[in-house]
Amino acid sequence: MTVELGGELPPEVVVVTGMSGAGRSTAARALEDLDWFVVDNLPPGLLPTMIELAGRTHGAVPRVAVVVDVRSLAFTEDLLSTVEELRKRDITARVLYLEAGDEALVRRFEGVRRPHPLQGDGRLTDGIARERETLRAIRGEADLVIDTSQLNVHQLKARVIGFFGESDEARPRANVVSFGFKHGLPVDADLVLDCRFLPNPHWIPELRPMNGRDEPVRDYVLSQDGAKEMLEAYSEVLKLTIEGYQREGKHYMTLAVGCTGGKHRSVAMAEQFSERLRAQGVEVHVVHRDVGRE
Repeated sequence: MTVELGGELPPEVVVVTGMSGAGRSTAARALEDLDWFVVDNLPPGLLPTMIELAGRTHGAVPRVAVVVDVRSLAFTEDLLSTVEELRKRDITARVLYLEAGDEALVRRFEGVRRPHPLQGDGRLTDGIARERETLRAIRGEADLVIDTSQLNVHQLKARVIGFFGESDEARPRANVVSFGFKHGLPVDADLVLDCRFLPNPHWIPELRPMNGRDEPVRDYVLSQDGAKEMLEAYSEVLKLTIEGYQREGKHYMTLAVGCTGGKHRSVAMAEQFSERLRAQGVEVHVVHRDVGRE
């Protein structure tokens, strides 16, 4: 495969893929609102031709987003090799993967009364399982994974705009998520930090109704043995990780900070890590996933 651009500046490329029902169309519309040129369901083998044509527009098409469906023939092998070849030719090519849990996907498909594209004569869950296995390799190579299980269309659109809107491309970006282990791990996490070793404010009556954004809870959590030491030590780990990601061309990271219920300790610590990341020059988006679920 070759990409000849005739001396023209190549466009920036984002491949939008992931589970059916996880929000590919919503992500594509968000990119379109940001003035990306969006192509839906382009076979991976035609991506080089698309980039070549965009590169000949004298800058009129500087950013191209391609939505890739699981039904594309030879999907995994073709897409991975195509993206890798583009990168070797100094074309900025990134993969956005939309993920969602089985329960959320089943609910969405049943809501629109449509079968899964890989369901065949089996059950809806059979199609989801086949698709998840088919996409396993590309998910592992994705630059950004967004779990949409608990996001509505407006929240997903805001997340995409936050990552792909106008900003300094060289600046690293982090999504910091607080969560409760009893509600499940965030499936899009790159790094997971466990705060359950700290005493739980839940057992203090005056702190129980509050959450980790409230000053009394924050002060309590930070005053516990090991809290500040964890912040210092793990901030250094994050600094090294982000520097390594940047060397490898990855500009996005999701840090998940967990406690039992996702209301007190994880929220307080997530806020602290967010402040430290911002001080390192990282663009940070904070989500407290499980606040209000208790």
